[in-house]
Amino acid sequence: MNQRPSKQWGLWLVLGVALLVALCASLLVGPVALGDLFAGDDGATARLILWQIRLPRALLGLLVGATLGLSGAALQGYLRNPLAEPGLIGVSSSAALGAVIVLYYGLAGSFGLAQPLGGIAGALVGVLVVQLLAGRNGGTLSLILAGVAVSALAAALTSLALVLSPNPWATLEIVFWMMGSLTDRSMDHVALSAPFMAVGWVLLLSLYRPLEALTLGEDAARSLGYRMERVRWRLILGTALCVGAATAVTGVIGFVGLIVPHLLRRFVQHRPGALLPASALGGAIMLLLADVLVRLVTPAQELKLGVMTALLGAPFFLWLIFSLRRRLA
Repeated sequence: MNQRPSKQWGLWLVLGVALLVALCASLLVGPVALGDLFAGDDGATARLILWQIRLPRALLGLLVGATLGLSGAALQGYLRNPLAEPGLIGVSSSAALGAVIVLYYGLAGSFGLAQPLGGIAGALVGVLVVQLLAGRNGGTLSLILAGVAVSALAAALTSLALVLSPNPWATLEIVFWMMGSLTDRSMDHVALSAPFMAVGWVLLLSLYRPLEALTLGEDAARSLGYRMERVRWRLILGTALCVGAATAVTGVIGFVGLIVPHLLRRFVQHRPGALLPASALGGAIMLLLADVLVRLVTPAQELKLGVMTALLGAPFFLWLIFSLRRRLA
């Protein structure tokens, strides 16, 4: 079942070139003309825009996209469910709730990094509750049910914060933030979130061999020496760290963790372990290109990135439905 080296190297080459193109497009596309970025009367200002505004935005798009793609592939491989994504175990909604609590009490105004820190704390608390509810020896169904329960509770508390907010401007800020965006992010946000994402990536990528073994079933994986309790802990903690950090600094961005593994699965011969690094690269490419589209479609007032990914994701699932119907006909 191993992929032929020529096909494998071809996939990495295509993904690497596409990522480089998407990163360059994210750095160069914007309201400032391309020529003014390096020369002209406004050259100094344009270079300042490039390094202080566009570079942090591009780096954050790359990191967050890779996080969402990688975590989506890991969850789909572990749960053996092609519709699994980070929101399924309550990570995204818990991180959003933590950041909303910071906005609700006005802590973001006194401390600039309070909002991302609140989001990371919310994600960690959320996955801890999920693990306690699922139980030490609970199966995948217990994990899914616990995640749905925590996700519903976090969404309800977030809605409650919106309803009870005494300040309409705070309510508007919460609503806009929850739509997801890379706008107005700085290198401080990159520096804060990147270490958490890196640790999460290491934990999720360490699941390469266990996920390959899980294709034979849990009993077979245990017979090969893999302890499913430890595998689940690595999955949950890794997802909490990287997705929690991503949601904390960008808001809720959906569909990336769902779409990217679907698009790349056939190119790795449906191997869940090999899909992990491919989905990380694919997620970074998708999010960077979606952010470029946000700037091109409505340059006067940018769409929120979460809205753009949803607009891209809905037609994909319609295509998935029709292709499934054709196969079953």
